[in-house]
Amino acid sequence: MPSVLTRLALVAGVTFGAGFAVSAQSVKEGPFGGLSGQWSGTGTIAVSNGSNERIRCRSSYSVTPSGEALHQELRCASDSYKFEVTSNVLADANSALSGTWTENTRQVTGAVTGRVTPGQIQTSVNGSAFSATLLVSTKGGKQAVSIHPQGTDIKSIDIEMRRN
Repeated sequence: MPSVLTRLALVAGVTFGAGFAVSAQSVKEGPFGGLSGQWSGTGTIAVSNGSNERIRCRSSYSVTPSGEALHQELRCASDSYKFEVTSNVLADANSALSGTWTENTRQVTGAVTGRVTPGQIQTSVNGSAFSATLLVSTKGGKQAVSIHPQGTDIKSIDIEMRRN
């Protein structure tokens, strides 16, 4: 069974692996059209023993010209660990999402599935050691991410990212 640290890195990594969002303006550009560029932010990880830890993240998004495919590179760190995630996600004509992510420092992979609507994305993420649901909301240059893993010591992760 993976350590709490590994599960935390996986869940947080998947979060940003799925950490794309759509605004009302970007619907014309495809669901990922407004995301290209650099983002950064902070958040809190709540653990079942009642403790919390701050996390800092930086992300780079590359979007295809159609706005329907996203490549993302993410680096996150807290006082006790760091991780790096690479993700590739596609949106189909019916607003369904599918993709993959890899946590590069631990060589762990998984799948992302979900749906996208204007301003909001709801996803499920699955890996070999866990699963989680998450909600990503975007308004302007700000993203709010809320993650709820199952089967781990982590209760929730809440992160706010801003476009740099």
